[in-house]
Amino acid sequence: MKKLILCCALALLGACSSAPKETPKTEEEKPKAPPTAPPVYRVRFNTTKGPFVVEVHRDWAPLGADRFYELIHENYYNGAAVYRVLKGFIAQFGINKNPVVTRRWSNMSIPDDPVTQHNVRGTLTFAMAGPSSRTTEVFINLVNNSAKLDKQGFAPVGKVVDGMTSTVDKLYSGYGEIIPAGGEGPDPGEIASQGNQYLEIHYPRIDYIKTAERVDTTPATNAK
Repeated sequence: MKKLILCCALALLGACSSAPKETPKTEEEKPKAPPTAPPVYRVRFNTTKGPFVVEVHRDWAPLGADRFYELIHENYYNGAAVYRVLKGFIAQFGINKNPVVTRRWSNMSIPDDPVTQHNVRGTLTFAMAGPSSRTTEVFINLVNNSAKLDKQGFAPVGKVVDGMTSTVDKLYSGYGEIIPAGGEGPDPGEIASQGNQYLEIHYPRIDYIKTAERVDTTPATNAK
């Protein structure tokens, strides 16, 4: 069974817990709390194959929905490659084009959400490498993967409501499985350390997300 892993996790040097106490930070210097997502919101992804729209439901997976909302707000996915597309399984993305940005987010994991929805075709779910390891990588289920993924704790946060067959199904899949999983596709670790330059040299046919932005929520439509 294929595992959906965040192979690009990078070790960051943390501050020593025994370090001298710093002067209390002012309100302006304190890190801002991540935003809370609205109950339902939509994100339009413009890719090199065309657009698709994801509708996120916070009640499906609150922590995941909040993190995804934060990443969209930060324009994190702009320029990111859809680097792992496996026909009959998933399309995965979530490594920033800039290695500096990738490193900054790599240790910012969030706790798990209970699985309240099935990993059916079109659902958007965070990738993970074990308990409480979700950070930035997500995948779209290209088929019904409920039997494989639900019991492993993969909690969908939303679903493609437009552009599934016209865009998502057409994302380039010719490179196959990623190198760490035994294939010849892109190595997530190299993407994380080198950015898109690595892909442009070694995987020129890969598809990218040009922009990902929130759009007004409208009644759900059938995914096309």
